[in-house]
Formats: sequence, structure tokens, C-alpha cells
Amino acid sequence: KLKIFVVQEPVVAASCLIAGFGLFLPAVVRPILDSLESSKQVPQPALRDV
Repeated sequence: KLKIFVVQEPVVAASCLIAGFGLFLPAVVRPILDSLESSKQVPQPALRDV
């Protein structure tokens, strides 16, 4: 049934995929970015003090 729906409504299927990505990616990317930013923020005060 899913394949038939994708063939009949490719635009709807694509938009659903994009919407799913939009919801799924931030949930995965944000913690990674937060951890990267927090690790970058540690040496910054030392540079400012100098």
C-alpha cells in the first residue's frame, strides 16, 4: 500500500519525508551542536583574559 501511495502521490510522500526529516534532524543535531559549542566555550575565557 505504501509503494502504491508513493507512486500515486509522490509530492505528498516527498513532503512527508521532508517534514519527518525536519522533525528528526533537530532532535539529533541540537545536542551534538550544544556539546560542540560547550567544548569550544571552555578555552575562550583564557583567550579573553590574555
